[in-house]
Amino acid sequence: MVVLPVEVTAPHPDAASPRPPDEASPRTSAAEPAPQRSAALPRPAHPATVPPAESAPHHHPCHPLRRFLLPALALLLAAPVLAAAHQARSTPFGDHVTVHARVAHEARPSLRTTKDAVEAYDAETGRPRWSYAREGRRPLAVVPARGEAIALWDDGLVTDTARDDGGAVRWHRALPGASPWLADHGGNGVLRPLGARMLAVVTPQRIAAYRIADGDLRWVLPARQGCEFTPARAVRLGTALLIAQPCPAGDAAGSWTGEIIAVDDLGRITPDRTPLGNERHSAGHPKAEKVVARPR
Repeated sequence: MVVLPVEVTAPHPDAASPRPPDEASPRTSAAEPAPQRSAALPRPAHPATVPPAESAPHHHPCHPLRRFLLPALALLLAAPVLAAAHQARSTPFGDHVTVHARVAHEARPSLRTTKDAVEAYDAETGRPRWSYAREGRRPLAVVPARGEAIALWDDGLVTDTARDDGGAVRWHRALPGASPWLADHGGNGVLRPLGARMLAVVTPQRIAAYRIADGDLRWVLPARQGCEFTPARAVRLGTALLIAQPCPAGDAAGSWTGEIIAVDDLGRITPDRTPLGNERHSAGHPKAEKVVARPR
């Protein structure tokens, strides 16, 4: 048996001592790339919140009184506003009626005109019952007729007001082209009642008859050419109204009889006349209608 000699050499100082497997750190090779870290996603400014689930509405039984209470309360609050709007609205023809005293079962009041109104007053005490004014206008005359107060104004308007209480202005009628003449001569004799149902309005150019009940124009009688009616020169004779119609001195057709015109509620009074029209009927004029008479 041969025993070989074994040479033992000491380790080199630079040589690294072996590490246990657990302590050895892995080395990355130069050829293998380093792993990339993924970019972080942006966070929302406010975290999303999930709205709470809506609960089902609860229906409470409504009391029947509450249904009518709210509309009634709204109407009560709106009443002053509606009243103010009613007072502020413009009135036609500028009418303003003021009732000073309401008297029941008394005699009808007397009538008069002031500088700016028609006034009904108690004849015994002189206290006014009502007054009727128009904005910017002046009454020229007022006459009683069938329980009405019929007034003439400076702008050529004729009005009818309930005489007893002044509760309503029943109608308005305009006189064409009369305001300049009225401004110079006034309203003396212009309003002429023809009985209980008709009113004659006399101006220099024409005579117009209105039904008092509703102001309906029933007939018109123009003045003769070159002549004029004189409203202040008129007189009642029974049911007839005689009106002066003076004509120029050189008028060949004129005569003193032609300068006096007689009318009643049917129109001009002449022998065998055909009424100009109102409620009455006749054989020559079977239908009541509005008619314009020829100048005579």
